Amino acid sequence: MITKLEMLIALAKERHFGRAAESLGITQPSLSAGIKQLEEQLGVKLVQRGSRFGGLTPEGQRALEMARGIVRDTRRLREEMRASRHGLAGQIRLAVIPTALTWASSLATRFNAAHPNVGFSIMSRSSTEVLDMIANLEADAGISYLDNEPLGRMAVQTLYRERYTLVCHQAHPLARRASVGWRDLTGLKLCLLSPDMQNRRIINRNFAEAGLVPEAMIESNSTVVLVSNVAAGEWVTILPTDLAGFLSAGHPLSVVPLEGGISAHSVGLIAPHQEPQTPLLGALFEAGLGLAER
Repeated sequence: MITKLEMLIALAKERHFGRAAESLGITQPSLSAGIKQLEEQLGVKLVQRGSRFGGLTPEGQRALEMARGIVRDTRRLREEMRASRHGLAGQIRLAVIPTALTWASSLATRFNAAHPNVGFSIMSRSSTEVLDMIANLEADAGISYLDNEPLGRMAVQTLYRERYTLVCHQAHPLARRASVGWRDLTGLKLCLLSPDMQNRRIINRNFAEAGLVPEAMIESNSTVVLVSNVAAGEWVTILPTDLAGFLSAGHPLSVVPLEGGISAHSVGLIAPHQEPQTPLLGALFEAGLGLAER
Protein backbone atom coordinates (compact mmCIF):
# COMPACT_ATOMS: atom_id res chain seq x y z
CA MET A 1 0.00 0.00 0.00
CA ILE A 2 2.78 2.49 0.90
CA THR A 3 4.45 1.93 -2.46
CA LYS A 4 1.20 2.63 -4.28
CA LEU A 5 0.61 5.79 -2.24
CA GLU A 6 4.09 6.96 -3.23
CA MET A 7 3.10 6.35 -6.86
CA LEU A 8 0.05 8.59 -6.41
CA ILE A 9 2.19 11.33 -4.86
CA ALA A 10 4.71 11.15 -7.72
CA LEU A 11 1.97 11.23 -10.37
CA ALA A 12 0.30 14.25 -8.75
CA LYS A 13 3.64 16.08 -8.72
CA GLU A 14 4.78 15.25 -12.27
CA ARG A 15 1.29 15.25 -13.87
CA HIS A 16 2.64 12.81 -16.41
CA PHE A 17 2.78 9.01 -16.19
CA GLY A 18 6.15 8.70 -17.93
CA ARG A 19 7.92 11.34 -15.82
CA ALA A 20 6.36 10.01 -12.61
CA ALA A 21 7.52 6.48 -13.41
CA GLU A 22 11.01 7.76 -14.20
CA SER A 23 11.18 9.67 -10.89
CA LEU A 24 10.35 6.44 -9.03
CA GLY A 25 12.76 4.30 -11.06
CA ILE A 26 10.01 2.04 -12.41
CA THR A 27 8.37 1.45 -15.79
CA GLN A 28 5.27 3.33 -16.91
CA PRO A 29 3.18 0.10 -17.09
CA SER A 30 4.18 -0.68 -13.48
CA LEU A 31 3.05 2.79 -12.40
CA SER A 32 -0.25 2.51 -14.26
CA ALA A 33 -0.89 -0.92 -12.78
CA GLY A 34 -0.06 0.33 -9.29
CA ILE A 35 -2.48 3.26 -9.55
CA LYS A 36 -5.21 0.98 -10.87
CA GLN A 37 -4.65 -1.47 -7.99
CA LEU A 38 -4.85 1.42 -5.52
CA GLU A 39 -8.16 2.51 -7.06
CA GLU A 40 -9.48 -1.04 -6.74
CA GLN A 41 -8.37 -1.26 -3.12
CA LEU A 42 -10.00 2.06 -2.22
CA GLY A 43 -13.07 1.49 -4.38
CA VAL A 44 -12.92 4.91 -6.07
CA LYS A 45 -11.53 6.47 -9.23
CA LEU A 46 -8.46 8.56 -8.36
CA VAL A 47 -7.13 9.68 -11.75
CA GLN A 48 -8.85 11.15 -14.81
CA ARG A 49 -7.52 9.15 -17.72
CA GLY A 50 -7.61 9.81 -21.43
CA SER A 51 -4.84 9.85 -23.97
CA ARG A 52 -2.78 11.46 -21.21
CA PHE A 53 -2.93 12.35 -17.49
CA GLY A 54 -6.07 14.42 -16.94
CA GLY A 55 -5.64 15.33 -13.29
CA LEU A 56 -6.95 13.85 -10.07
CA THR A 57 -10.61 13.33 -9.31
CA PRO A 58 -12.00 14.98 -6.15
CA GLU A 59 -11.55 11.62 -4.43
CA GLY A 60 -8.02 11.45 -5.80
CA GLN A 61 -7.20 14.89 -4.40
CA ARG A 62 -8.44 13.86 -0.97
CA ALA A 63 -6.52 10.59 -1.21
CA LEU A 64 -3.39 12.55 -2.14
CA GLU A 65 -3.63 14.68 1.02
CA MET A 66 -4.01 11.58 3.18
CA ALA A 67 -1.31 9.71 1.25
CA ARG A 68 1.23 12.40 2.04
CA GLY A 69 0.44 12.11 5.75
CA ILE A 70 0.57 8.31 5.72
CA VAL A 71 3.86 8.17 3.82
CA ARG A 72 5.35 10.88 6.07
CA ASP A 73 4.27 9.00 9.20
CA THR A 74 5.62 5.72 7.84
CA ARG A 75 9.00 7.31 7.17
CA ARG A 76 8.97 8.81 10.66
CA LEU A 77 8.27 5.38 12.19
CA ARG A 78 11.14 3.82 10.24
CA GLU A 79 13.46 6.63 11.27
CA GLU A 80 12.54 6.37 14.95
CA MET A 81 13.06 2.61 14.96
CA ARG A 82 16.42 2.99 13.23
CA ALA A 83 17.49 5.72 15.65
CA SER A 84 16.53 3.59 18.66
CA ARG A 85 18.79 0.79 17.40
CA HIS A 86 21.70 2.64 15.81
CA GLY A 87 21.46 6.32 16.79
CA LEU A 88 20.98 9.15 14.33
CA ALA A 89 21.87 8.17 10.77
CA GLY A 90 20.67 8.77 7.24
CA GLN A 91 20.31 11.90 5.15
CA ILE A 92 18.44 15.20 5.53
CA ARG A 93 17.13 16.76 2.33
CA LEU A 94 17.17 20.52 2.86
CA ALA A 95 15.57 22.95 0.35
CA VAL A 96 16.97 26.45 0.79
CA ILE A 97 16.31 29.91 -0.64
CA PRO A 98 19.44 31.13 -2.49
CA THR A 99 20.16 33.98 -0.08
CA ALA A 100 20.35 31.55 2.87
CA LEU A 101 22.82 29.04 1.40
CA THR A 102 25.70 30.15 3.64
CA TRP A 103 23.50 29.51 6.68
CA ALA A 104 22.51 26.11 5.31
CA SER A 105 26.19 25.23 4.94
CA SER A 106 26.94 26.31 8.52
CA LEU A 107 23.97 24.34 9.82
CA ALA A 108 24.96 21.17 7.94
CA THR A 109 28.57 21.44 9.12
CA ARG A 110 27.49 21.99 12.72
CA PHE A 111 25.01 19.12 12.59
CA ASN A 112 27.39 16.64 10.97
CA ALA A 113 30.07 17.40 13.57
CA ALA A 114 27.63 16.29 16.28
CA HIS A 115 26.10 13.44 14.24
CA PRO A 116 28.71 12.16 11.76
CA ASN A 117 26.43 9.42 10.40
CA VAL A 118 23.95 11.97 9.03
CA GLY A 119 24.54 13.47 5.60
CA PHE A 120 22.86 16.41 3.87
CA SER A 121 21.46 17.09 0.42
CA ILE A 122 21.15 20.89 0.09
CA MET A 123 19.07 22.19 -2.82
CA SER A 124 18.76 25.85 -3.84
CA ARG A 125 15.11 26.72 -4.54
CA SER A 126 12.69 29.65 -4.49
CA SER A 127 10.52 30.04 -1.38
CA THR A 128 7.50 28.64 -3.24
CA GLU A 129 9.49 25.64 -4.40
CA VAL A 130 10.74 25.04 -0.85
CA LEU A 131 7.14 24.69 0.36
CA ASP A 132 6.16 22.53 -2.62
CA MET A 133 9.10 20.17 -2.08
CA ILE A 134 8.22 19.73 1.59
CA ALA A 135 4.56 19.11 0.72
CA ASN A 136 5.53 16.57 -1.96
CA LEU A 137 7.93 14.78 0.43
CA GLU A 138 10.90 15.69 -1.78
CA ALA A 139 12.52 17.66 1.05
CA ASP A 140 12.52 16.92 4.77
CA ALA A 141 12.93 20.55 5.80
CA GLY A 142 13.74 23.95 4.39
CA ILE A 143 15.25 27.33 5.11
CA SER A 144 13.02 30.18 3.97
CA TYR A 145 11.35 33.43 4.98
CA LEU A 146 9.11 33.07 8.03
CA ASP A 147 7.09 36.28 8.09
CA ASN A 148 6.69 37.53 4.54
CA GLU A 149 4.32 35.10 2.84
CA PRO A 150 2.05 32.32 4.25
CA LEU A 151 3.80 29.09 5.25
CA GLY A 152 0.81 26.98 6.23
CA ARG A 153 1.08 24.46 9.07
CA MET A 154 4.82 24.37 9.69
CA ALA A 155 7.20 24.04 12.63
CA VAL A 156 9.61 26.99 12.51
CA GLN A 157 12.92 28.01 14.06
CA THR A 158 14.23 31.52 13.42
CA LEU A 159 17.88 31.67 12.34
CA TYR A 160 18.45 35.35 11.50
CA ARG A 161 16.91 38.58 10.24
CA GLU A 162 17.79 39.52 6.68
CA ARG A 163 19.46 42.92 6.23
CA TYR A 164 20.62 44.28 2.90
CA THR A 165 23.83 45.66 1.49
CA LEU A 166 24.91 47.13 -1.82
CA VAL A 167 27.65 45.15 -3.55
CA CYS A 168 29.71 47.15 -6.04
CA HIS A 169 33.19 47.22 -7.56
CA GLN A 170 35.88 48.88 -5.46
CA ALA A 171 36.22 51.54 -8.16
CA HIS A 172 32.51 52.41 -8.06
CA PRO A 173 31.63 55.94 -6.81
CA LEU A 174 29.62 54.49 -3.89
CA ALA A 175 32.29 52.01 -2.80
CA ARG A 176 33.80 54.24 -0.08
CA ARG A 177 30.51 55.33 1.45
CA ALA A 178 29.83 54.28 5.05
CA SER A 179 26.25 53.52 4.01
CA VAL A 180 23.76 54.30 1.24
CA GLY A 181 20.00 54.77 1.10
CA TRP A 182 17.64 53.20 -1.38
CA ARG A 183 17.24 56.53 -3.19
CA ASP A 184 21.01 56.55 -3.80
CA LEU A 185 20.50 53.62 -6.17
CA THR A 186 18.63 55.73 -8.73
CA GLY A 187 20.07 55.26 -12.21
CA LEU A 188 22.57 52.55 -11.27
CA LYS A 189 23.12 49.46 -13.44
CA LEU A 190 21.27 46.86 -11.38
CA CYS A 191 21.53 43.09 -11.56
CA LEU A 192 19.09 41.37 -9.21
CA LEU A 193 17.57 38.02 -8.40
CA SER A 194 14.72 37.03 -10.72
CA PRO A 195 11.13 38.07 -9.90
CA ASP A 196 10.10 34.53 -8.86
CA MET A 197 12.39 34.88 -5.82
CA GLN A 198 10.82 36.19 -2.62
CA ASN A 199 14.02 38.16 -1.94
CA ARG A 200 13.41 40.11 -5.16
CA ARG A 201 9.83 40.86 -4.14
CA ILE A 202 11.09 42.24 -0.81
CA ILE A 203 13.71 44.36 -2.60
CA ASN A 204 11.03 45.67 -4.97
CA ARG A 205 8.97 46.78 -1.97
CA ASN A 206 11.97 48.61 -0.56
CA PHE A 207 12.37 50.46 -3.84
CA ALA A 208 8.64 51.24 -3.86
CA GLU A 209 8.91 52.68 -0.33
CA ALA A 210 11.59 55.02 -1.69
CA GLY A 211 9.36 55.98 -4.63
CA LEU A 212 11.48 54.09 -7.17
CA VAL A 213 10.92 51.29 -9.67
CA PRO A 214 13.99 49.03 -10.04
CA GLU A 215 15.09 48.38 -13.62
CA ALA A 216 17.34 45.35 -13.52
CA MET A 217 18.84 44.68 -16.94
CA ILE A 218 20.33 41.41 -15.69
CA GLU A 219 18.28 38.97 -13.62
CA SER A 220 19.22 35.51 -12.38
CA ASN A 221 18.17 32.94 -9.80
CA SER A 222 21.87 32.55 -8.93
CA THR A 223 23.63 34.94 -6.56
CA VAL A 224 26.96 33.81 -8.04
CA VAL A 225 25.89 35.19 -11.43
CA LEU A 226 25.00 38.52 -9.82
CA VAL A 227 28.33 38.91 -8.06
CA SER A 228 30.22 37.85 -11.18
CA ASN A 229 28.56 40.69 -13.10
CA VAL A 230 29.42 43.17 -10.36
CA ALA A 231 33.06 42.07 -10.43
CA ALA A 232 33.13 42.80 -14.15
CA GLY A 233 32.69 46.55 -13.74
CA GLU A 234 29.83 49.01 -13.49
CA TRP A 235 27.07 46.71 -12.27
CA VAL A 236 25.77 46.67 -8.69
CA THR A 237 23.57 44.21 -6.81
CA ILE A 238 21.75 43.96 -3.49
CA LEU A 239 22.31 40.99 -1.21
CA PRO A 240 21.85 40.07 2.45
CA THR A 241 24.84 41.10 4.58
CA ASP A 242 26.15 37.61 5.40
CA LEU A 243 25.96 36.31 1.84
CA ALA A 244 27.42 39.52 0.39
CA GLY A 245 30.47 39.23 2.61
CA PHE A 246 31.01 35.59 1.69
CA LEU A 247 30.66 36.05 -2.08
CA SER A 248 32.76 39.23 -2.14
CA ALA A 249 35.72 37.77 -0.28
CA GLY A 250 38.85 37.68 -2.45
CA HIS A 251 37.31 39.88 -5.16
CA PRO A 252 37.78 43.62 -5.84
CA LEU A 253 34.33 44.36 -4.41
CA SER A 254 32.92 46.60 -1.70
CA VAL A 255 29.97 45.81 0.54
CA VAL A 256 28.09 48.94 1.63
CA PRO A 257 25.22 48.79 4.19
CA LEU A 258 21.81 49.87 2.92
CA GLU A 259 19.90 52.08 5.34
CA GLY A 260 16.15 52.56 5.62
CA GLY A 261 13.47 50.59 3.85
CA ILE A 262 10.96 48.16 5.29
CA SER A 263 11.65 46.10 8.39
CA ALA A 264 14.05 43.18 8.06
CA HIS A 265 12.42 39.78 7.51
CA SER A 266 13.09 36.66 9.53
CA VAL A 267 14.62 33.61 7.87
CA GLY A 268 14.67 30.20 9.48
CA LEU A 269 14.12 26.47 9.46
CA ILE A 270 10.75 25.07 8.45
CA ALA A 271 9.44 21.52 8.51
CA PRO A 272 6.02 19.87 8.63
CA HIS A 273 4.39 20.38 12.02
CA GLN A 274 4.19 17.09 13.88
CA GLU A 275 4.35 16.05 17.51
CA PRO A 276 6.76 14.67 18.27
CA GLN A 277 9.20 15.55 15.52
CA THR A 278 11.29 12.79 13.98
CA PRO A 279 14.66 12.23 15.71
CA LEU A 280 16.53 13.73 12.76
CA LEU A 281 14.38 16.84 12.49
CA GLY A 282 14.30 17.28 16.25
CA ALA A 283 18.11 17.29 16.27
CA LEU A 284 18.15 19.64 13.26
CA PHE A 285 15.98 22.20 15.05
CA GLU A 286 18.19 21.90 18.12
CA ALA A 287 21.24 22.63 15.95
CA GLY A 288 19.40 25.56 14.41
CA LEU A 289 18.68 26.99 17.85
CA GLY A 290 22.39 26.85 18.66
CA LEU A 291 23.27 28.52 15.37
CA ALA A 292 20.60 31.23 15.51
CA GLU A 293 21.61 34.86 15.39
CA ARG A 294 21.50 36.43 18.84
